[in-house]
Amino acid sequence: MLNLLKKLRGGAIVGIGYMLSPLSWWNDVFFNLPIALAFGYVIAWIHSGWFLAGTIVGYWLSNVLGILMMQFGAMEVFLTEEKRNIKRDLLIGVGGSTLYTVVIALLVYFRILQVPDFIANLQL
Repeated sequence: MLNLLKKLRGGAIVGIGYMLSPLSWWNDVFFNLPIALAFGYVIAWIHSGWFLAGTIVGYWLSNVLGILMMQFGAMEVFLTEEKRNIKRDLLIGVGGSTLYTVVIALLVYFRILQVPDFIANLQL
C-alpha cells in the first residue's frame, strides 16, 4: 500500500512538472509566462529596470522546476532508493532548462520569435 501511494505521488509530481516543463507546447501561455511575469514584477519592485531580466529568470526557474519535478517524480515511480543519483539528475535538469531558456531568449532577441504585444508594450 505504501509503495502504491509513493508511485501515485510520483505520478502527480511528474504531471505537474510536465505542465511547467518546456516539453509541452501549450504550457508557456498558461503556466510559465504568468509565473515569469509575476516574478518579473516582484523583481521590478526592487529596481524598476530589472523587469525584463526578472521575467527571463522567472521563465528559466519555472522550466527548471518543471524538469526537476518530472525527474524526481519519475525516480519515485520507476527507481528504487539505491539506483538514484540526485547530483547527476540535478545537473541534467538545470543544464537542459538553461539551454532551452537561452535558445528562447536568443530567438526573441533576434526577432525570430515575436513577443506578444501585451508584453512588448509593458511600461512600469
